[in-house]
Amino acid sequence: MADVLVEHNSLIPVLNRFGIHLGVGNKTILELCDEYDLNPDFILTVLNVYLDNNYIPDASLPLFDTELIADYFQCTVENYIHELIPNIGRHLNAFIAMSGPENKELGIFNNLFLKFKEKMTEHLQNQTLFDDDFPYELLHDLKNILIRHFSKEFNQNLIYAVIFSVHSLESDLSAHNRLREKVLRPKLEELDSRSIRHLHEAISEEHTQHQVHHGHQLTNREEEILRLIVTGHINKEIAEKLNISHNTVLTHRKNIIAKTGIKTVSGLTFYAIRKGLIPMQ
Repeated sequence: MADVLVEHNSLIPVLNRFGIHLGVGNKTILELCDEYDLNPDFILTVLNVYLDNNYIPDASLPLFDTELIADYFQCTVENYIHELIPNIGRHLNAFIAMSGPENKELGIFNNLFLKFKEKMTEHLQNQTLFDDDFPYELLHDLKNILIRHFSKEFNQNLIYAVIFSVHSLESDLSAHNRLREKVLRPKLEELDSRSIRHLHEAISEEHTQHQVHHGHQLTNREEEILRLIVTGHINKEIAEKLNISHNTVLTHRKNIIAKTGIKTVSGLTFYAIRKGLIPMQ
């Protein structure tokens, strides 16, 4: 897997959405899927759609259920809102700070970015079953303005950093729209109206819960799952013990990491002891 990521850096944030982070060593994708309790057929389908515009995943679609792709789309939406879009803002703020905050040209450009951020965030938060293309025309305009209209007096490295962050999100959005057309839509067509309604309700409830709790203290359920994590239970065991789906466990784990800022089991163990969630050993 490391060789693939070296060749295709754009897949790094994609794997992050599945909980797989850098430091993969010499493990294969199958070994990583086994370690993280992931469906390898689904992971390979997503990666192939991202890498190849012409890839047709028809043969792999029966190998995973619709809930997996819907959960991945929800994780991607959260990643866009809380990571990739703010990342553009961080690079743009650094560029403006170094180039002169009082510059009117930069002020106008910053307002364009804020307009895009507001429009995109609103669109993402109102998604139901992700049945629309993600609008990124204004994102393309931002990149075009930087390339065509910013003078050579500005720091070229800082401009490039902004362009690269914009291009990364633009490319990811394009691949994500392909994934919707080639994977999500065919899977939804397999469901009846009742199943689609239940899936929609589950996505809406999960998204609302994430918005309410993001950045705040752990919920009772998250504390319960944290106790199981630090006492050595794997995702599958947690799902069986609590009678919840594997994807729900993954979502709770992601929320725990987002709220605590801690990714390792040893670090989470320290956090749990400090909060009195488990006794000191």
